[in-house]
Amino acid sequence: MGSIVEGLTGLFDFRRGFGCGGVKDAARGVRKRLSGVAGRVGKGAQIAVRVGIAPIVVGLRMLNRSAEPTAPGVPPAEYSVGTVWKELLDEFFFASELATATLVSLSEYGRVGQEMADAVELFEERGWLKDPVAYHEDPPPAANVLLDHTGTFRGSYHHLRFESGYLPHAGEPGFDRWNSYRPNQTAHAWVLEHPGPPRPWLVCVPGYRMGRPAIDFTGFRAHWLHREFGLNIAIPVIPLHGPRSVGNRTGDGFLSGDFLDTIHAQTQAVWDIRRLIGWLRDGRGAPRVGSYGVSLGGYTVALLGALQGDLDCLIAGIPATDFVRLVRGHLPDILLKGADRIGFGFDSIEQIFKVISPLALPPLVPRDRCFLYAGRSDRLTPPQQARDLWEHWERPSIQWYDGGHVSFLWEQKIETMLREALGSTGLIVPKADASPS
Repeated sequence: MGSIVEGLTGLFDFRRGFGCGGVKDAARGVRKRLSGVAGRVGKGAQIAVRVGIAPIVVGLRMLNRSAEPTAPGVPPAEYSVGTVWKELLDEFFFASELATATLVSLSEYGRVGQEMADAVELFEERGWLKDPVAYHEDPPPAANVLLDHTGTFRGSYHHLRFESGYLPHAGEPGFDRWNSYRPNQTAHAWVLEHPGPPRPWLVCVPGYRMGRPAIDFTGFRAHWLHREFGLNIAIPVIPLHGPRSVGNRTGDGFLSGDFLDTIHAQTQAVWDIRRLIGWLRDGRGAPRVGSYGVSLGGYTVALLGALQGDLDCLIAGIPATDFVRLVRGHLPDILLKGADRIGFGFDSIEQIFKVISPLALPPLVPRDRCFLYAGRSDRLTPPQQARDLWEHWERPSIQWYDGGHVSFLWEQKIETMLREALGSTGLIVPKADASPS
């Protein structure tokens, strides 16, 4: 999404004016010193342009809202003043991301395009496009795990760390770049564990721009799950987030337009979670393990459920399920036409993303252990994405609510659904008096 906007505003990238042919040798030293300043000015100009574009894009999205048909299988939203405010909250977050996200620069488009072409050729040659499961290797349980006790304003928790050990396949485009992200090579998780005999574990997978303890514990109401239901909780930090960040903000680089990085990030996310689950069983004697993800984390647990069938419970909340369609659905036609003019290769992206698509891999977790919830007025991951996963999972239990993406944090129907999902799969004994804290 963001990389398209940057491409359309690339004429404001002042960096392209520096380093052109015809500069005298005597001026090279000056040019070198000025290039850093020019880069900062160029980035500032791009952000300024995107800040100006963002309200227009949001306005077009809201005007088009009433014309959007209700997708088959999605109950029509019941609009009210409260629902509209929830939609506006989603649009605010969309606009802020549109305006400030770190993106691949226009000068890198040639490299990105070549990497995609090379990836399509390699993936076809190795059979991964026909059999995406074969792209994913089975990891060993995590080893040499470190657990540090720490505390927050909400209480204490453990910070878990281990070496990820993930590597892209030999010969994959972007191999060296991905391996240069040193902070990302250590896997991290936030852990809430009860003393005493082993208990069931719930692995909660965060969404995009999460990865910090305060945000993750709040987003999952982890202390409520831990205290009221007696669950042990592990919240893994997905690649390029939190202490694994390689950019200025948590999540920079995951969805920046470097598409092979997105593939490697998503593949490593599942690799690390599977290693973590192996350690919970071998090192902590976990009698049952479930996984619960929100937003991008919903995408991740859906992919996890296609690679690891022995999970006792799988919950996808407000899930994204198709990155390419998400981009196409977010932007007005005028920007999509502009993307076509600059040669943006949606078809190639769609091909190589098959290896990480939860809709391209058959589910392994039985239908009665799978659960979904989604907002009928979600403006960030449209309800059609949850509907498609529901169909792919052979229509398991799904909870719809009248709200948006952000409002999942306080929707009462989600609390009820979580209680039923975790109780019916044996992870907890439901308590009638339990309430979120």
